[in-house]
Amino acid sequence: MELNKPNNSEFEQYQIAKKQVEELKGFYSHLASFVLVNGILILINFRYSPNHIFFLWTFGSWGIGLLFHAIRVFNWLPFFGRNWEEKKLKQYIQEENNKTNTYE
Repeated sequence: MELNKPNNSEFEQYQIAKKQVEELKGFYSHLASFVLVNGILILINFRYSPNHIFFLWTFGSWGIGLLFHAIRVFNWLPFFGRNWEEKKLKQYIQEENNKTNTYE
C-alpha cells in the first residue's frame, strides 16, 4: 500500500505557508495585547491622574515595536524581505559558477 506523499515542492510550500500563518497569528496576538493593555492604562490614567498623561509613553514606545512587527510580518520593506536572503544566495552561487567557468 502506497501512501500519498507530497513532493518536495509541495512540502516546502506548505512549510512556508505555515510559517507565514504563525507569524500573522503572532502579530494579531501582539496587536490584541497592545489594545487591551493600553486601553486599561488609558482608563487608569484618566480616572486617577487626569492632569498627568502618562499612558502616551507606553502607547508610543509599544506602538513603535508593533509597527516594526507589522513591517516584518506584512513584508512592507521588500529589500530585506523573506526571499531576499535566498535570492542573494542564488546570485552569489551563480557568480561563483561564472567565475569558475570563465577560468577553466
